[in-house]
Amino acid sequence: MNKQSKYVLRRFILVIVVLLLGVLALAIGLMIGYGILGKGQDPWAILAPAKWQELIAKFTGK
Repeated sequence: MNKQSKYVLRRFILVIVVLLLGVLALAIGLMIGYGILGKGQDPWAILAPAKWQELIAKFTGK
């Protein structure tokens, strides 16, 4: 590999790592907000697809 492709690969890996950390921080924030600050229910419940369908239905009226 030449110098430019190594640079691009490092930047690409950096972008992937930052995106993964962002998703992780979002998930942790949702769990804290829903489970601890919210109703005090199971924090893992907010990550279930059924809960998101319920929330979207409440806001869209469907």
